[in-house]
Amino acid sequence: MAINLLQALEVGKYIVAQRLTGRKKYPLVLMLEPLFRCNLACAGCGKIQHPAEILKQNLSPEQCFTAAEECGAPIVSIPGGEPLLHPQIDEIVKGLVERKKFVYLCTNGLLLEKSLDKFEPSPYLTFSVHLDGLRELHDKCVDRKGVFDTAVKAIRAAKAKGFRVTTNTTVFDGTDPKEMQDFFDFLATLDIDGMMISPGYSYEWAPDREHFLKREQTKALFREILAPYKAGKKNWNFNHNPLFLDFLIGEKDYDCTPWGSPSYSVLGWQKPCYLLNEGHYSSFQELLENTDWNNYGRHSGNPKCADCMVHCGYEPTAATDAMQPSNVVRAIGSVFGMVS
Repeated sequence: MAINLLQALEVGKYIVAQRLTGRKKYPLVLMLEPLFRCNLACAGCGKIQHPAEILKQNLSPEQCFTAAEECGAPIVSIPGGEPLLHPQIDEIVKGLVERKKFVYLCTNGLLLEKSLDKFEPSPYLTFSVHLDGLRELHDKCVDRKGVFDTAVKAIRAAKAKGFRVTTNTTVFDGTDPKEMQDFFDFLATLDIDGMMISPGYSYEWAPDREHFLKREQTKALFREILAPYKAGKKNWNFNHNPLFLDFLIGEKDYDCTPWGSPSYSVLGWQKPCYLLNEGHYSSFQELLENTDWNNYGRHSGNPKCADCMVHCGYEPTAATDAMQPSNVVRAIGSVFGMVS
């Protein structure tokens, strides 16, 4: 597993501390969205569907730091939009690293290579590059030719400068398992620090909602994709808790931990899920106290949650389960690896 030892130890300590204080609802990853603008228009993403006046807005560094401190999660994932479009993204990242947050800056890679000089390599900083497959598939997913080659070139440049780099892949209906396996083999040649995978979720703002997976489809597809890995024939470097991978293939039956990945953006604290469009609160405490958490997760009966197996909801569950005595040995060194 790819999660660095420092992160594994710190997140493990954090989970134990929450339990010792009797806190039952605590965040593990802050999804910090400093802007919604993007330089791509992917069919599976709804962020750029916001009105123009919203797309023009940025979170200030001070707002980002306040949100991180208010939330308290040890990991901060910075999705977007495209975070590298933010004029102060280097200041935001530097401030979060100084606060000892494990930062995953999620990027499509188009601006990454020319932005590298703005950042310093750190065990607390990882560039998470979005790649949904090999050249033809990825460029189709993002609706622009040449994006795959630009992103791969940027990954190589970032690694050459000593940065941690992972990839983030969303798997959709119709994905060819063999092609995905070939993609994982290719990523292994880039010497990246881990791969993250997640099934897509059909949230209502996404322009293309027809290619998202249903729950049983997800399990069957991931069983086929991960079969060589589970059989020990492939040593792919996943930046995931191994229990989350067990969940994806149906060997674990988890429910969502909807408070595990709160989202803060220019609109405020999203209620209650990163992927649902149900409004916002002005504070994290309001989110915790005013949300009826029994209405979310598959076992709640909420139809919006029925087919979701996305990592932002289920990897917090796997991370908590990893701290059970029966799972600690297996999870050591890979306590948690969750991002957007």
